[in-house]
Amino acid sequence: MRRLLKYLLAALIIGNVGYSQTNNESSYDYVEAFKTSFYSTPSTDTRSASGKPGHKYWQNRADYIIDVELDTLSDIIMGKEIIKYTNNSPDELDFLWLHMDQNLFESDSKGNAIIPLNGSRNGSKGQTLDGGFKISAVQVISGKGRSRSINDVEYEIYDTRMKVSLPKPLKANGGELSLKIDFSFLSPDYGSDRMGILRTDNGKVYTVAQWYPRMCVYDDLNAWNNLPYTGQGEFYLEYGDFNVNITVPSDHIVVCSGELLNPLETYTLDQLDRWAQAEASDETIMIRTPEEINAPESRPMGRKMITWRFKMENTRDVAWASSSAFILDAARINLPSGKNSMAISAYPIESYGDNAWERSTEYTKASVEHYSERWFEYPYSTAINVAGNVRGMEYPAVSFCSYRSKGGGLWGVTDHEFGHNWFPMIVGSNERLYGWMDEGFNSFVNDISTKEFNDGEYHRGKMNMHMAALQFLSDDLEPLITAPDNLIERNMGLQYYKTAMVLWLLRDNVLGAKRFDDAFKEYIHRWAFKHPAPDDFFRTMEDVSGEDLGWFWRSWILNNWKLDQAITNVEYVDDDPTKGAYITIKNMKEIPMPIKLEITTASDIKIRKELPVEIWKKNVSWRFLVDTTESFKKIVVDPDFEYPDVDAKNNYWYSEE
Repeated sequence: MRRLLKYLLAALIIGNVGYSQTNNESSYDYVEAFKTSFYSTPSTDTRSASGKPGHKYWQNRADYIIDVELDTLSDIIMGKEIIKYTNNSPDELDFLWLHMDQNLFESDSKGNAIIPLNGSRNGSKGQTLDGGFKISAVQVISGKGRSRSINDVEYEIYDTRMKVSLPKPLKANGGELSLKIDFSFLSPDYGSDRMGILRTDNGKVYTVAQWYPRMCVYDDLNAWNNLPYTGQGEFYLEYGDFNVNITVPSDHIVVCSGELLNPLETYTLDQLDRWAQAEASDETIMIRTPEEINAPESRPMGRKMITWRFKMENTRDVAWASSSAFILDAARINLPSGKNSMAISAYPIESYGDNAWERSTEYTKASVEHYSERWFEYPYSTAINVAGNVRGMEYPAVSFCSYRSKGGGLWGVTDHEFGHNWFPMIVGSNERLYGWMDEGFNSFVNDISTKEFNDGEYHRGKMNMHMAALQFLSDDLEPLITAPDNLIERNMGLQYYKTAMVLWLLRDNVLGAKRFDDAFKEYIHRWAFKHPAPDDFFRTMEDVSGEDLGWFWRSWILNNWKLDQAITNVEYVDDDPTKGAYITIKNMKEIPMPIKLEITTASDIKIRKELPVEIWKKNVSWRFLVDTTESFKKIVVDPDFEYPDVDAKNNYWYSEE
């Protein structure tokens, strides 16, 4: 793709002689681009016009206690959960909505019905299985002590959602109830590239996600956020504390979001000693070596099944993995406050060697340390990378990445998935509606971390924006604001890479590095463990930077507009180059941006000229004077290829002499 884009760019530039602009018609409308009242809704008690959470901001809470067992013969996962749900909203709730994501894998699900014949990562890739949640009980627990009672409640399941009718309304402003649900499901081999079962020479690797009924978010913007899960859109979840007990065969090793509470019951004495070494080491320490896979002495003996107990606080989700085939290694993560976390990798022998998963912990440690230092300190006790048949998927403190990845590919997917701990695990935006706010923001910070990792070991250099324009400003793309479920599968990448490109444009060409970084960091801190919407991001960036950016958001986020800056005329004052020159530039497409030019004089002196975006507030074209004492050889708009300009031909003027 990169080679093709280079060829296309060269084809655009070849043959430029004199004025290269052949079509002088502009579609630019400065009134539309800069129209006032960008924000369609005013500030409220819950969301300030500054972009901060309002003085009456609230969000509900969901705490979970889950007991689950893995049957490795049938691949069935059986669980019981108790959800303590707290209604901090000002509204009484007559019913509750829960996500039932496993129902995607029912044969008659909406998600299965809309999967195209090719080009999609969603669904179970042709596997026929009796998928979906099997619910055996839904009950409300009320009262305390001896007056505590458990009562069955009515519920209805609509595809990937469950509606639970309450016997009496849940009170507003702090009302609580506990919901008990017994469930089971058959794990798909390939679960929409988010979970699955990898069969290796030494046993199955289970990567387990979206594995329990989860509370939908009730917020101040949409009330219940209960859009169906169809495989492409991701997640929006409440924060709470989790206690998770996972029972598996004793030859398995389990890794899970959060802190392991019973290491003495789950590891051997030798392994506990190695864990102690890893907690004090910046270098990777092997906990279970390749030679120890399937060795009985590498697992606690005398029991058929072992229960692993984990705890995680103030998180929106948990995921886990289990296998008898795991190699396990770890190292210390150093955090800015002086606290420590642990980088951990679990992978089969098929992933070991040749610059592959033996470097996973190194990558995980570097990634988490970088984002902690630059943006916001990592809040979790572990950061776990798991090799499975998932190409790349993120959950709080746990990433699932392809067991085949190695080298720069493994660094890239590891860094990307752990970057998601900041977006959307810490900054809890609505992925189901605004994928660009997690995938795109994450891709942007990934660019910086990759440049800084190991002296740029995997850094590919700065993007040529003229080449990017060919891909990211196509007529076939939807606007960035489009919900993931409304994107054609082949266009999903725009939420990653186009958003990152847009943020780089804002940082490098509009605000400058310091103003952008200060505002972006403030956005993270303001909305950590909360639920921001797009306006909260827009307002924060404007509030902290001191810049009105409505034109920018309108151009790059809300619309699929294009950028095309052109030179349309050059004339010398009184036809005398010694008196200076008038240059006329024109905005040919819908997007306004600051403009940069490089002028090469007859004696090869180079003059740089920069003009602010404000020239386009009431003009389609702009004529300005350049002081010079000699004629020009060449003028180039955007000489450093910093803008995704859709027509490179009209960026050039050459002297006809």
